[in-house]
Amino acid sequence: MGLKRYKLGDLLEVTRGQSLAGEFYAEEGKYIRLTLGNFDYANGGFKPNTTKTNLYYTGPIKEQFILEEGDIITPLTEQTPGLLGSTARIPVSGTYIQSQDVALVRCKDGMIDPAFCYYLLPSSSVKKQLAAGAQQTKIRHTSPDKIKDVVVDIPDISEQRRIGQLLDAITHKIELNRSINQNLEALAKQLYDYWFVQFDFPDENGRPYKSSGGVMAWSDELRREIPAGWNVVQLGSLIESNRGISYNTSTISGGGVPMLNLASFNVDGTYKHKGLKSYNGEYSADKVLKPFDLVMCNTQQTAIDEAKDIIGKAFLVPNIFDGDIVSSHHVTTLKCESILKPYLAYLSNTRHFHKYATGCCSGTNIMGLDFSGIERYRMELPPKSLIQRFYNITIAVEEEKCKAILENERLISLRDELLPLLMNGQVSLNSDLSHD
Repeated sequence: MGLKRYKLGDLLEVTRGQSLAGEFYAEEGKYIRLTLGNFDYANGGFKPNTTKTNLYYTGPIKEQFILEEGDIITPLTEQTPGLLGSTARIPVSGTYIQSQDVALVRCKDGMIDPAFCYYLLPSSSVKKQLAAGAQQTKIRHTSPDKIKDVVVDIPDISEQRRIGQLLDAITHKIELNRSINQNLEALAKQLYDYWFVQFDFPDENGRPYKSSGGVMAWSDELRREIPAGWNVVQLGSLIESNRGISYNTSTISGGGVPMLNLASFNVDGTYKHKGLKSYNGEYSADKVLKPFDLVMCNTQQTAIDEAKDIIGKAFLVPNIFDGDIVSSHHVTTLKCESILKPYLAYLSNTRHFHKYATGCCSGTNIMGLDFSGIERYRMELPPKSLIQRFYNITIAVEEEKCKAILENERLISLRDELLPLLMNGQVSLNSDLSHD
């Protein structure tokens, strides 16, 4: 496969976004301003920015800065090392405004395929050139002209299309798996809410308990009604806590076993695969985690926004590891009867429990969770038969989520290995991959 050398400026138009005055930032409106938070640095692509609330813009907007579905954007500012060169595609038309920290990339007809371009910009060759040309400040910057000065070697347009189609097919499958997992998690949370918050679990006739007139009883301890016959217990009567392993730089410097840590927690309490560390130090058998063990975050910075508020959140350890897995000292394992683990995991991620857990914390710059306070948490305990039904359903959900995580690991590895080979011409695609 022959490659031809170009400057990106020969192939692309790259333009800076509109300067948006802060006085017009709002918490609601028609248009959303793009920020660096819209680049999913961990997974690639576009993501909604959940770190801020004033993302709407109500001021005057020039038409060319209202972006269309499929438009390719790239950052001009690097808040996270390696962000320059990242790409994202706009998900919907007429909603997002291009701001001054974001460049719009348009492909010149017949010169470069848009899908190929989407993967070319984050390639190692382009990223290295952008990093070398960026202003050397704490937060580095590039510009449309510097992007256009980057030199690339690319194949002819037909080969570009085939490469773009292949990489898009892999990316779309990865995104589909993530979407399936999000939907499965949402269904499990909805089930928890129906059964254990609204108390509409199936009665003996299969009808929603409370809505069908199931008997409710006042609990003086909880100061609210719960289904008749349910017990009230302290959480500490159900669990034992086991804090994870303290580590230092040398013990996470490379190799070893997977280690769950603060970065393993999403803000909704779900597991984040990208957050794993590797631990090469010593550990005892009681620190080894098993599939579907219940782990809780016990540490957090005090000055933190809601989007990173994870203390007291918990998840079930996914069944995706072949060997041992451990956790850091920022994570506590809650040992309890197996069928209770999913119920307690979803309980821990409710607003009520999180508010209580936050009240059990202390610390100036770093908050630590006092587990004696957690153990005093009073809660209703459903009958064992109902907890068993919830366990059966949620563990089946977790198993399906694990399959998708493992498939995505393989697909991401394949894509990452193929990307440089396809971009530098070491591998060519000789047949048209397009099909219905």
